[in-house]
Amino acid sequence: MKHELILDGLNCAHCAAKIEEKLQNTPEYTDVRFSFATKALSLNCEKQDIVAEIQAAVDSIEDGVTVRLAEASPEEEEEEAGKLKLILLSAAAVMFAAAFVMHFFDGFAIPCTVLSILAVLLSGYDVILDGVRHAVKRRLDETTLMTVAVIAAMALGDFVEAAAVTVLFGIGEWLEDKAVEKSRRDIRKLADIRPDAALLVEDGLTREVRAEDVPIGSILQIPPHSRVPLDGVIIEGSTAVDASSLTGESVPVDATVGSELLSGMLNRDRAVKMRTTKAYADSAATRIVRLVEESARNKGSGEKMITRFARIYTPAVLLLGVLIAVIPSIITGDWATWLRRSLVCLVASCPCSIVISVPLSYYAGIGAASKIGMLIKGGRFVEALAAAKCICFDKTGTLTDNHISVTEIKALSGCSASEVISLAASAELHSAHPLAAAIREYAEAHNISIKELNNYSEIPGFGVSAEDNGRVITCGKTPEHNGVTVAVDGRTVGVITLSESPRPESAGVIRELHSLGIRHTAILSGDRREACKAVASALAIPHVYGELLPQEKVQRVDRLITEHGSCCFVGDGINDAPVLSRSTCGIAMGLGSDAAIESADMVLSAESLSSLPKAVRLCRAAMRTVRGNIAFSLCVKALVIGLAAFGIAPLWLAVIADTGVCLLCVLNAVRLIRKKY
Repeated sequence: MKHELILDGLNCAHCAAKIEEKLQNTPEYTDVRFSFATKALSLNCEKQDIVAEIQAAVDSIEDGVTVRLAEASPEEEEEEAGKLKLILLSAAAVMFAAAFVMHFFDGFAIPCTVLSILAVLLSGYDVILDGVRHAVKRRLDETTLMTVAVIAAMALGDFVEAAAVTVLFGIGEWLEDKAVEKSRRDIRKLADIRPDAALLVEDGLTREVRAEDVPIGSILQIPPHSRVPLDGVIIEGSTAVDASSLTGESVPVDATVGSELLSGMLNRDRAVKMRTTKAYADSAATRIVRLVEESARNKGSGEKMITRFARIYTPAVLLLGVLIAVIPSIITGDWATWLRRSLVCLVASCPCSIVISVPLSYYAGIGAASKIGMLIKGGRFVEALAAAKCICFDKTGTLTDNHISVTEIKALSGCSASEVISLAASAELHSAHPLAAAIREYAEAHNISIKELNNYSEIPGFGVSAEDNGRVITCGKTPEHNGVTVAVDGRTVGVITLSESPRPESAGVIRELHSLGIRHTAILSGDRREACKAVASALAIPHVYGELLPQEKVQRVDRLITEHGSCCFVGDGINDAPVLSRSTCGIAMGLGSDAAIESADMVLSAESLSSLPKAVRLCRAAMRTVRGNIAFSLCVKALVIGLAAFGIAPLWLAVIADTGVCLLCVLNAVRLIRKKY
């Protein structure tokens, strides 16, 4: 049984990693996944109610965290707690400022000390309590280090500096929590496209019902300026719809009777009625929300590396602090000075800025991708697309628009081109084959007559025949071309060549990918080589592999992975599911084939390739942000630790190197959501 929980109040990413590890090592829990960015915990367990058990496990690692079911939402309590913390911090800041001024004047030693102690208690009571509890549990984190630093500073008589440390740390923590929570809200808003209610029309009356209770085939009223709650087809009225929340395309499109509406689309103009074609759980918006929510659980190697890094880093810096405190003190005998320097090193070395900002950078990138019509199922696929040097495409429905059209008419035996089309369209009048439909469409568009003939017959895979005043008209596929041979009484009178049209955006997308350094692009298709080569030539794709069975596509991708280190594949059909699964990063076109979407690692939610280059740029930006935050954090910490070892850095500067750097890294990660790609 799958359980979905939320861990409210968990703002320590290092603690989050420890909680996840503890639950993963519990035999009765399987498939344990926690996302620090969304506070969402999912796991499988045979028991019905596990909230109390999970709460106990969490309490053993981090105090002040509330475990709740995903559907509950105590946001008001969190807001009240935040307001109280801000009031206490403000009072502490005023007291610290007064103590700081008094520090420079004689005769104010006692009030200065009293105000400093009060400032410490008001701004750091929770940190000190957590630090003591964690020390008792033999856990080392920033609260333990901060508690030791404050107590030691006060023991050394530096009451004003102790107050400075707790006030600065408290303000930094508050700002950091606000920045992280705001980023979480921004990311949640990206998936907030699914209306919970629908206007059901029954017996001429309209009533509001829960969207999840609406059965397939129901009639819904969609008022103007409201979102479509379920997938369906318009049966009455016309309007313009905004599909930007699904596809990233902001230009409204016209929709009328027969037009498909997807849940999450915004009705811009007039009220329409639609008939639902899918249940709530299978609708487009629900799929997108599910994909975005699950994406945070497929962690990238960078996120996993940071968790392993924190386990080694914290004991290492603690050892460094002990060495700085003990060895020079033994040599010089000045224990107070070197203890103070050691405390500065310990506070500055806290890994929060890295441990928090790295997973947040991945998730911000995933959230930003959903804005441009690309749904990414996890951080490791952000890494894969960012590093891609080889991208392969299916042809039909991916590079082409699935629309077959007449491209050439070759007339023979004295017939004109219009006569060849007229004979073919008449013979194909009742055929449901796509080539027949394309020939009839061409004839209608060019006002070429189509006659009703006699004795129609069709042999699937071979062609059609019909009689016209005693003449036998036959149309069959040509073996060497993508076309149809037209014959009268066995004599060939013309050849009609047909082909699919490349999507309007395909050529530009391929050019952009090449300009982004994607060195190897290729078509892998089950269609005939000639047809594949024609599309490849039109789109400047250098490598073409046609007439491939599904297993042969997988084999080709295996070879490309060996040659290039990785290979992404873009496809749309059920037959693409195996190769989507095998590729380093499988990208499905649109929200159509369930098999393709389930097998893919990314989904282009629009029926368009235009967001693919944007997604490459975005993923690369996300990885630059991850690497930049790590480098910036380590450099600042190394600088402050070095200054502290020489007695140049005060304790308050170490606090800034911890909470200040963390705040900057979080803001840098959130920037991914607002950036244009």
